[in-house]
Amino acid sequence: MIQPIYLYGSEVLRKVAAPADLNDQDGLKTLVQDLWDTLDKSEGCGLAAPQIGVSLRVAVVNGDIMEDVYPYLKGFRRTFINPVVTEESERMCEYNEGCLSVPGIYADVRRPEQITVEYYDENLEKKTETFDKFAARMIQHEFSHLDGELFTDLVAPIRRKMIAKKLQNIAHGKVGTAYKAKIK
Repeated sequence: MIQPIYLYGSEVLRKVAAPADLNDQDGLKTLVQDLWDTLDKSEGCGLAAPQIGVSLRVAVVNGDIMEDVYPYLKGFRRTFINPVVTEESERMCEYNEGCLSVPGIYADVRRPEQITVEYYDENLEKKTETFDKFAARMIQHEFSHLDGELFTDLVAPIRRKMIAKKLQNIAHGKVGTAYKAKIK
């Protein structure tokens, strides 16, 4: 079911999400389906459970929406339940990020170029995978949400100062979105 996306200023976005209960298979199945339904409707490339008001360590990413720019992402879809980054490259890369919870704002963010992640997929199978390039970027962005962090927290201080008024407007509901959104 399509859920509203919580916007900047919502408390749930600042909480460290709790581990998902792997024994609650029905609840997880519903949550994962809600994430995919909401992501597909919003036309984003990733969504974390806190963004739909659920403070659990679950996120989804969809590279298909970026395949025009990054053809290698065609068919790249992942569900991450209780993910843990076990390795990150020392080499960093910078990319201009945006976020469904912070509509209309984009800023350059430095993140590791490559990561290795242990996680459970939608079938509750444990996996370990290494990701690089834009796949690593999407995943790290969503994992930041699981730690109560937004991409705007990671930008250069001067840039943060430049976007402060826009962030304040979002927190006060002075923003339009093409998807269901709320602040709470």
